[in-house]
Amino acid sequence: MRAIVTGGAGFIGSHLVDALLERGDDVHVVDDLSTGRRENVAEAELHELDVRSSLVELFEDVRPEICFHLAAQADVVTSVDRPAFDAAVNVVGTVRVLEAAECRVIFSSTGGAIYGECERPAREDDPRRPVSPYGTAKLAGEEYLATWNRLSAGEHVACRLGNVYGPRQQPMLEGGVVAIFLDRMRAGAETEIFGDGEQTRDFVYVGDVVEALLAAAGSSAAGVYNVGTGAETSVLELHRLCAVTAGAGDEPRFAAERPGDIRRSVLDPGLAQRELGWRAKTALAEGLALTWAAG
Repeated sequence: MRAIVTGGAGFIGSHLVDALLERGDDVHVVDDLSTGRRENVAEAELHELDVRSSLVELFEDVRPEICFHLAAQADVVTSVDRPAFDAAVNVVGTVRVLEAAECRVIFSSTGGAIYGECERPAREDDPRRPVSPYGTAKLAGEEYLATWNRLSAGEHVACRLGNVYGPRQQPMLEGGVVAIFLDRMRAGAETEIFGDGEQTRDFVYVGDVVEALLAAAGSSAAGVYNVGTGAETSVLELHRLCAVTAGAGDEPRFAAERPGDIRRSVLDPGLAQRELGWRAKTALAEGLALTWAAG
């Protein structure tokens, strides 16, 4: 299969590229390298492009059979401070992909930032109440996919991801709390928790996410699917598990809550299990150990 992966030099994208290459696919990566790294995709063909620019010529040249659209501005705080920039990357960038693609698109969306506060594991048909421009922009991207599906009887898919963690995640980017904790513990530095630490998230290992994206690409389904574990973990508990993994004993310090953060976020992955045959397999402690071992 010939595939284009936007954002393929980044955290999730590079793991997806590895999986595609391993099964013998012809992989083309679109990345402006603003956060991605060239060395992450040394075996794939890299096209150094910004998704906000026209991608029509590239898609005409490559003629992909599938496009995984992972390029994004993924920092909630940045979206609050620079909403126009966030919308340009996450909304306009998605439209650029859709107008260029004559193939199926698998879109990397977000769960927690779209649903907002959860009283129980969120299902795909639950109300969408974004509390940050990032969540709003991702939701807009989903709506563009749905519109394209209606216009052309397409089979585009949006995967709403939980809090993804694993090797290659950069500790300076928001959302990468696992990477931040483990990086600081490795350096013997103080760790920090925003708020009281009782806020919960659905932490899902990057290898499981890659399998979900491939399952979506290999199915005939269209629409929206949650990609999470269905289990919520408090940030305090995550810190404890990270400390056990790293052999660190220091307590974190606490700072004020950040704008745009939600209190409780957990996804119901039942639809993906039923229709895509996918479920998360990696327990949090196991995933943390794999992440730590990768350095």
